[in-house]
Formats: sequence, structure tokens, C-alpha cells
Amino acid sequence: MKHLVWKSIVCAAVTSLACAAISAQQPAHKWAIVVHGGAGVIERAHMSAQAEADYRAGMAEALKAGADVLDRGGSSLDAIEAAIKILEDNPLFNAGRGAVFTAEGRNELDAAIMDGATLKAGAVAGVTRTRHPISLARAVMEKSQHVMLAGAGADAFAAQAGLEQVDPSFFFTERRWQSLVKELKQEGLPIPARPVGAPPAPPSPIAEFEPPQAHKFGTVGVVALDKQGHIAAGTSTGGLTAKRWGRIGDSPIIGAGTYASQQSCAVSGTGTGEYFIRLGVAREVCNLVQFKGMSLQKAADEVIHTELENLRGDGGLIAIAPDGQVAWSFNTSGMYRARQSEGGKPEIAIYNDEP
Repeated sequence: MKHLVWKSIVCAAVTSLACAAISAQQPAHKWAIVVHGGAGVIERAHMSAQAEADYRAGMAEALKAGADVLDRGGSSLDAIEAAIKILEDNPLFNAGRGAVFTAEGRNELDAAIMDGATLKAGAVAGVTRTRHPISLARAVMEKSQHVMLAGAGADAFAAQAGLEQVDPSFFFTERRWQSLVKELKQEGLPIPARPVGAPPAPPSPIAEFEPPQAHKFGTVGVVALDKQGHIAAGTSTGGLTAKRWGRIGDSPIIGAGTYASQQSCAVSGTGTGEYFIRLGVAREVCNLVQFKGMSLQKAADEVIHTELENLRGDGGLIAIAPDGQVAWSFNTSGMYRARQSEGGKPEIAIYNDEP
């Protein structure tokens, strides 16, 4: 009996040492992160030097927030949430406090997040009172049995989950309001009353530093790879300027604007959502990687520059793979974008003639 006991102990010890040796031979994963702030008609000729500097600074801040989480050994989900919360609080971007207005004069916010390791996902649409929709999407994923919640019910769940609630006027920005007024006039639609709680109207229109269509639509998103080798994707948006009838775009739809799978890649998209939904852009990129064996960049370009353009759709995407490949692709004149891999320097770009 004693002989058997000692034999078991020795075997267990040998097995443990063998496992440790195998683990030591496996290289540690290097983290990586990619961020986007929306794609569209973004041209140097219509961008002031100060506005360009502000956008680059905003992208750099979000990138750093996510990179810091990853560098400390945090999860890809934590990095995505941290980076997107920065963008949701930055009025330059069409998400959170910089969201565009519906035709009724409301800010209705959408977001989604997906864990590539488990295929768990959470999404929200038409949120009006939750400060950080990306945090609400994550709460739906982790604290409910559902994948998508919408409208007042989503906000009620957010309050129950302890997420910060704000008055709808918190999301008001004068620039987005004036964009709505201009769009409604062009479409011949009535202009709603200025939202309750909004600051008084300025004596004259604010100066525009962007082309009219630059933020008619837009999105922010992040994909990340952590030191554990796990990938994830997250997206947040205010939707389409002057949208009507409760319109929802691709951002909160799993497989269209957001998708992540450890078997292929993680993707966050930005553009005209109706086309992204019809094509299933995010999942299509992952399918090309997983089933066609394409490189991540080739798959992204195939979807954006061939399949999406064949539908006459416009926009872009960012993507990341478990092996550390990162990619971005867009068929518009610009896309706010940034990326960084462990040991490398941050890369920030806006226009389509930048790397």
C-alpha cells in the first residue's frame, strides 16, 4: 500500500514538472489593441489644424487607456471597456456625449461587446439615460441571460446593475444639434423643440470644421488581444443623424458591426449600418480568416473593398487575431484610427493616404 502511495506521489510530481516545463516552453502572448473613431467623408481640406490635433489627441487618450490595462495584465474586455468609455465621454465622437440626434431631437445610444474566448456577447439599443452604453452592453453579457436589450428596459437594467444614470440632456452637444437642424431642413422635416435641460442656444451658429456628412453617421470601436491570448471586440454609437422610427444600425448587432471568435478574429465596424447588416460584415471577415485561410488584412480588404463596395456600401473596420495580427480597412476618405502592440509605439491616423 505504501509503495502505491509513494508511486502516486512521484507520478503526480513528475506530471507537474512536465506541465511546468511545457508551459515554460510556450511563449507569452503579446498584447495588442486597435481603436477606431468612425469612418466617413473626412478630408484635410475641411479639417482645421486644431480640430485634427484634437481628434488625434482623443484617439491617443483612448488607445493609452486600453493599452495600460493590457500592459498590466488586464483582460481584453477590460481594455475595450476602458478605451470606449473615454470615447463615449469625448464630444468629438459619435458615441455617448458626442452622439448625434434623432429626428425627434433625442440621443439614442447603441453598443455591443463580445468575448472571443467564450462567444458570450451583450448589446443594447436606444439607450437614453446610461452614461456608458459599452458598460451596459457588458453588464447584459455578464449579468443577464440575454444578449440584447433595448430602450427604457435597457436603461432600467442598467440602473439595477448599478451603472451611472444621467439626465438625457447630459448627451447634448451644440455641434450635433446644429447638424440635426441642418439635416432636417434639407429633408423638409419639422425641427423639434430644443431638448429640456440643454444650454441656451448660442447667438450665432458655431463654426463648422468638418464636411456636412462627416458625422451624419459614425461609431467608435475597439478590438484587443490580452496577455492570456484572448481577443474581444466592442462598439458604441449614437447612430445616424435625423434617424426616424427607432432605427437601429449595425453596431449592436452581433455579426454585423461587432463580432469576436477565438477561432478567427475580433472585428468592430463603422459605416452605413444597413449595408453592414445585410452583409454581416464582422462575421464575414472572421469567416474568411477561419474557413478560407486568409490573412487578417486580406480578409478585411476583401470584405470592405469588394463585397461591401459591390453593395455600394461605405465604411470601414478594425480587426485583431489571436496570433497578434492587426488590421484596418476602409473605403471612405478617412477613418479615425489608432493601434499599438506590446513593445511598439502608438500609431494614429485619420486620412486614407496615411499608413
